[in-house]
Amino acid sequence: MKEILDIIDAYTAAVADGKRMALATVVHVEGSSYRRPGARMLVTDDGNLTGAISGGCLEGDALRKALLVINQQQNKLVTYDTTDDDDAKFGVQLGCNGIVHILFEPIDPEQSNHPVNLLRELSAKRQDGVLVTLFSLSKPQDAVAGTCLLILPDTVISGELNEEQGNAEILEDANHALLTRKSFIRDYTFNGDTLSAFVEFIQPPVSLVIVGAGNDAFPMVAIAHVLGWHTTVVDGRISHASLQRFPLADQVILAKPEQVLSQVGVDGQTVFVLMTHNYNYDLALLKELVKQKQCRYIGSLGPKKKLERMIAHLKKEGVNLTKAQLDKIYGPVGLDLGAETAEEIALSVTAEIKKVLSDNSGLSLRDKQTPIHQHVHENLIIEL
Repeated sequence: MKEILDIIDAYTAAVADGKRMALATVVHVEGSSYRRPGARMLVTDDGNLTGAISGGCLEGDALRKALLVINQQQNKLVTYDTTDDDDAKFGVQLGCNGIVHILFEPIDPEQSNHPVNLLRELSAKRQDGVLVTLFSLSKPQDAVAGTCLLILPDTVISGELNEEQGNAEILEDANHALLTRKSFIRDYTFNGDTLSAFVEFIQPPVSLVIVGAGNDAFPMVAIAHVLGWHTTVVDGRISHASLQRFPLADQVILAKPEQVLSQVGVDGQTVFVLMTHNYNYDLALLKELVKQKQCRYIGSLGPKKKLERMIAHLKKEGVNLTKAQLDKIYGPVGLDLGAETAEEIALSVTAEIKKVLSDNSGLSLRDKQTPIHQHVHENLIIEL
C-alpha cells in the first residue's frame, strides 16, 4: 500500500505542475521476477519515477515505453522475457529467469475513472478492495480497458466495463476475490478472443498502535513510517504523548487504558504493541484488547514472566483466556534476532508483525524448500 500512496502523492504533484504521466503495472509474471503482479510505477513526462516494477533492471527501458504511451495516449502491454540469454535486446542485464508482462496506461486527469483515481478512492477508505485490470497476452497491441474497476465491501463499484467484456462474469470473480481475500489472474473468452484479467485483492496498510511513548518508541515509529504503516502512539502521560515528540506518527493519543479503543479503530490489519513500562496500564489495556476478535497481534514488551503474571492476574479477575486469545498475544515480543538496542528491538518487532500478518514462517529464504511466491496454476488462475 505504501507504493500506492506514494504514487497518489506523485500524481497530485504532477497534476499541479501540469505534467503528463503514465502508470506502469506488473500484471502477470511467469517464472521468477523481482516484483510480483500489482507492482506499480508512475512515470511523468520529465522522466520522474515513483514506485518500482523491478529491482532497477527494467526501469530504464520502461521509462522509454511510458513516454511513448504518454505521447500516443493508448494502453500498451510490454513483455520482458528474462529467460532469454540475449538480455542485450532490452538494453539491460536481467537475470531473473522469468517473463514479466507490464501494462502501461496513460493517465488523463480529465477522466474521472483513470487508474490513479481508482487507487485514490481505494486508499481514501480503510477497507479491503479489489481492483480489476484487463489486458491481452495474445494481442498486446489491442486497446483494452486496462485498470478499469474497483469494488469495495460496501458494494461501491467504481469504473466501468463494456458489455462485450463479460462484465457479469468479471464482477462475480471480483466479488469472489473480495470474499477469499486473494488475488488471481484469469482468462476470459469473448467473441473468439482471449482477454486476461488481473483481479487484485488489496488490503489497507497495517495500523500499528504503539502503547507507550517512551524513547524506545522512536525507532518503532521510524521503521513503521518507512514501511508505510499507519502509526498511532498512545500514552497516559501528557509530557510524553505529543506530536512534537513523534512527528513521524500519524496520530498521538493521550488517554487512560479504558479510553484507548474508543479512539482507535480495530480491524484485521490493526496490531498493538504494549510498551509503556507501566504494568498496570499494560494490564488494563490487555484486558480490553483480548476481546477484539479482529485483532491478530498483541505484542507485550518485557520478559515472559511479566506476560505470565498479567495472564494470571486476568484469570483472578475471572477473565479466562481461550486458546485463540492466547495465540494472538506475543511476549516476549519480536523475532529472535539477537536484538539488544532499541533500534534492533524495533526491527525485531516489526519483522514479527509482518510475519504474523503474512501468515509466513519467518525462516531464512535460503532454507525455504518451495518457491518464495506461491503459484497455483488452475484454469490460468495464479494465486498471489
